[in-house]
Amino acid sequence: MSSPHALVLPYPAQGHVYPLMQLSFCLLDRGFRITFVNTEFNHERVVAAMAMESGGYEVKRFHMVKIPDGLEADDRRDNLGRITEAFLRVMPQSLEKLMKENKDSAKEERFSCFIVDGYMAWSLGVAKEMGLQTAVFWTAAPGFLSFIFSIGKLIEDGVIDENGQPKKNGLIQLAPGMNPVDSSKLAWNCFDSNTRRIAFHHTFSNGKSVAEEKYILCNSFYELEKPAFNFSPNMLPVGPLHASHQYAKQISFGSFWSPDEACLAWLDTKPANSVVYVAFGSSTIFNQTQFHELALGLELMGRPFLWIVRPDMTTDTEDNDNYLRCFKERVRDRGNIMSWCPQTKVLKHPAISCFLSHCGWNSTLEGVTSGVPFLCWPYYADQFYDQSYITVVWRVGLSLLCDEEGIVTKDEIGSKVEELIGDVNIKKRCLALKEMARSSVETGGSSFENLNRFADAMRSPNYVM
Repeated sequence: MSSPHALVLPYPAQGHVYPLMQLSFCLLDRGFRITFVNTEFNHERVVAAMAMESGGYEVKRFHMVKIPDGLEADDRRDNLGRITEAFLRVMPQSLEKLMKENKDSAKEERFSCFIVDGYMAWSLGVAKEMGLQTAVFWTAAPGFLSFIFSIGKLIEDGVIDENGQPKKNGLIQLAPGMNPVDSSKLAWNCFDSNTRRIAFHHTFSNGKSVAEEKYILCNSFYELEKPAFNFSPNMLPVGPLHASHQYAKQISFGSFWSPDEACLAWLDTKPANSVVYVAFGSSTIFNQTQFHELALGLELMGRPFLWIVRPDMTTDTEDNDNYLRCFKERVRDRGNIMSWCPQTKVLKHPAISCFLSHCGWNSTLEGVTSGVPFLCWPYYADQFYDQSYITVVWRVGLSLLCDEEGIVTKDEIGSKVEELIGDVNIKKRCLALKEMARSSVETGGSSFENLNRFADAMRSPNYVM
């Protein structure tokens, strides 16, 4: 059988680009050729970060291309509604042009299949018109995808209205054993009214297209979410992908920022299970009051900590810089603060005691794979769903609670850190999940075999999985 050439398209955000890059490398391991599509804005960031980390990003049989996202170079890209409307105006034509030009190339260069982010499922029609095999990759929790598949029925049953707003308060559970969804924390309801409307209808529309696909790959493993996979059996778990390919041990390709590995040497100087790792992903933004309260909580808890603070993490960058200069001086004996780090390597380090996290799905999987307990502080969207998995279903972490003014206080942070680290049963459950994750990606494991079967199906259209 010939080697397939996959065209891969992520949603233009860090939490989507990174796992699709990991999937691409897993397919490289299985003989694929990959053409990876980023927006022009993200392409430059990814290439720069890869070059800095590896000394040059060239990988055999791997090629990156770029298409416009509909915004100007200096436009902000942190408004979900605005960027979604922008790329829907320009991307379909750019993608079709890319596919048509490739169709005229030499036979060995032509795309044979199209693997697309579930939030970009509008593009499946373009690929099918070009005669490509198609597959969807879901970047969030599979259980959350099952919820999206059920939106139509939830509207019909009067649970939510036609704009995704809850008509009934309380928990929504699709089936016994499945992770419940709090109706007040529906993924799209964290945005302003215009963005909320765009996010809901974009999610609903793409979910309909995803549900019709034969291959729906998920960055999870069967043992982690059995009820979800039983509820939606067309979903194929192939993760945790960051632990599944040969490049994972070397370079974490796909980041928008170059990770600073100096923290690993710093961690080497700390005792086992002593360091609190604090990271909130690529999108979380704090107001100044909450940011200062978090800093005080880390300072007063009296434990060593590694805190990742992006330059754009607060509403006032200048104040943030001034505050951090003084703060770093106060905690220099036990606190390490940096803008980005190699998170998978950090979480695996024996010095890490727990992970204070926003509960993004990538971070959740990385923490689970490393056997690290969680302190949950979700910011928006599906992160509240992931928090429920961590604290209620798997019971490998605790939630941080806000006071009456909506602030997570320094005292709450300190007390929950001590409670979490002192809970031996939580740690036991963490280690059990870690072993399940490891087994799933090893030869003969559920995710390993699923990925092999998918690769064989892409090689031969007549292959039956």
